[in-house]
Amino acid sequence: MAFDITADEQELVDAVAQISKDVLAPQAASADANERVSEETLKTLAEVGVMGLNLSEEFGGPGVGSVAMSQMVAAITEACASTASIVTAQFLATDSILLGGTDAQREAWLPRAAAGEVIGAFGLTEPGAGSNPAEMSTKATRVDGGWHLKGTKCFITNAGFADFIIVYAKTDVDAGHKGISAFIVDTAAAWAGLDFNPPEKTMGLRGSPVYEFVIDTIVPEDALLGDAGEGFTTAMRVLDRGRIEVAAMSLGIGKAALDAAVAWAGERKISGKPLGRLQGIAFKLADMYTKYRSAWLLTMDAAEQRDAGVDFTRSSATAKLAASEAAAFIADEALQIHGGYGFTRDFPLERYVRDARIYRIYEGSSEIQRTIIARSLS
Repeated sequence: MAFDITADEQELVDAVAQISKDVLAPQAASADANERVSEETLKTLAEVGVMGLNLSEEFGGPGVGSVAMSQMVAAITEACASTASIVTAQFLATDSILLGGTDAQREAWLPRAAAGEVIGAFGLTEPGAGSNPAEMSTKATRVDGGWHLKGTKCFITNAGFADFIIVYAKTDVDAGHKGISAFIVDTAAAWAGLDFNPPEKTMGLRGSPVYEFVIDTIVPEDALLGDAGEGFTTAMRVLDRGRIEVAAMSLGIGKAALDAAVAWAGERKISGKPLGRLQGIAFKLADMYTKYRSAWLLTMDAAEQRDAGVDFTRSSATAKLAASEAAAFIADEALQIHGGYGFTRDFPLERYVRDARIYRIYEGSSEIQRTIIARSLS
């Protein structure tokens, strides 16, 4: 398990880590307070290829492997989790086109997305269909010249300012998950048929808005992503990849919280001695590091399997489960070590705790990951 990356990949990893430290970290608190990451921040990341990290050079991306990509996602999250959420939501949208689209659709959308010229969103979740997408009620009906999409989606990151949304809908209501198809909705063309609610008031990742929206519009025939009935398969393949990215985001939060706790334990004095000299605190730090390192190894292993082109469904689920739960544990323990100071907004610990909470829910809850893993063992 060397998890080697090339010299070119390492150069990009280092560049993204530096931008994260210099640009993203100083803005993280304001993005949280103002509930929006600035457009300039996204442009800065686009300039070094971050908005297309998941894409090959053929489609305008830097063509890096998943191991290097995971390290960059972790670095971005360590600095600002909200920024990472916007970026990885872009990957969900473009992965949908990459994996399920036609050559024409890939050429039309992916290079522009990689350049940061367009922002995408992944419209799968509905008020009555979260963990089981097969229960979605959004429908797509054939009409002259295209498809009539009608339904409601919720908790969709980027949707309110996206240039395109991948909307999953039932084209055959009697076929279960085999009746689900995907569509590329150009929001500028379909704006009159899109009704967005104000962004949700979320606990964490406040700088990365999520939206509920109602769609009632007609899209052209070529908006159908690939073939009818292939949407569920595409979504599941996308989520396999996305779960590694959630694991990487969890690593970012975990490292930020662990580093803060180690620094505080060394600086804070109790009876003239560093807090970290107390066995109770030292053991906490040891447990935090062990969980972080275990999650790191599982995440990089899943990323390496993705790069190898083998089935990585179980590995991605395992990495997401372990890393998301490790991030929550580490962030909470780091706040505890900081005591009352950790509970204030003068320190980032309370933000880490809030931001980390969603990782055990979205792109498949911890319970769903356990189900995936258990089924793969039988």
